[in-house]
Amino acid sequence: MDYRPLGTTGLSVSAVCLGTMTFGSQNTEAEAHEQIEVALDHGINFIDTAEMYPVTPTRPETFGRTEEYLGTWIAQSGKRDKIVLASKVSGPSRFFPLRGGNRLDRRNIEEAIEGSLKRLQTDYLDLYQLHWPDRSVPMFGGRGTQAISDAPEAVPLEESISVLEDLVKAGKIRAFGVSNETPWGVSEALRLHRDKGLPRVASIQNAYNLLNRVFEVGLSEFALREGVGLLAYSPLAAGHLSGKYLGGVVPPGSRVDVAKQFTRYFTVNQQQAAARYIAVAQAFGLTPVQLALGFVYSRPFVTSSIIGATSVEQLKADIAASLTPLPEEALTAINEVYNLYPDPCP
Repeated sequence: MDYRPLGTTGLSVSAVCLGTMTFGSQNTEAEAHEQIEVALDHGINFIDTAEMYPVTPTRPETFGRTEEYLGTWIAQSGKRDKIVLASKVSGPSRFFPLRGGNRLDRRNIEEAIEGSLKRLQTDYLDLYQLHWPDRSVPMFGGRGTQAISDAPEAVPLEESISVLEDLVKAGKIRAFGVSNETPWGVSEALRLHRDKGLPRVASIQNAYNLLNRVFEVGLSEFALREGVGLLAYSPLAAGHLSGKYLGGVVPPGSRVDVAKQFTRYFTVNQQQAAARYIAVAQAFGLTPVQLALGFVYSRPFVTSSIIGATSVEQLKADIAASLTPLPEEALTAINEVYNLYPDPCP
């Protein structure tokens, strides 16, 4: 396992991060605990969760269950000091209402962190992330500037980070990151650190995979020049790069089957692009999963790739695939496909 610096925090995290959004829906508590132990046995020290998880599917009555399962593992194992633990506070959404609105203001952030710490049975988080911006921006597959139209009640980023500063001072979090962010958002966070002395943003957790390389336009330069590395979620494009959904097939119990609210990868040219990448993998004697995860691993701006699984066997295979070195010829073939089908699933 490789270990990489988490921004300028002084923390070192594994190049593969255990994602947990199926814990409490597709995975039982016992299965969740087993996955954590397997991940640690394979050198993973980085675990990512969120207050709204699980999301396969998303149901208000299960919000927080994933953190609860992680919390019972922490309490039973006594291994809190063996992991770098990250969670997230939810941004505003009419689809996922928490706390009567879940804005990124002081009341909501303070209530959210207290809830997360209680469920996780820990006194602190290593990384606390703003799950998505309070302001309106294109995200979760949105395109264009029509989404950039702030509502009057949008909470300024300065206010949100000021609350996070108080949480750092109180010892409840060690560092903060952003998620589903834009180049402007990262730039503004860095400006607030530089001009106002607020905590420095440590990371950005955005989707990144062969079907969505939007991070490379704008954000990758911040990662490389400013040390705000990418925590890449959906490196398999929610499973679409594994080949299991080709031809419109939806296996029972798969993510597409149980989480129909996620339509990000049902776009024009997605199937054609995925099929081309799978053909590239076959041409180089690789599995589609090795090609997809190996590509993310190869990018210099990636701090860690977040993988999730519904079985231990799948988890072990994905960990191994995540560390696959790709030959230059394979990377060239990937870019040839990308030139034909650039970012069909932003």
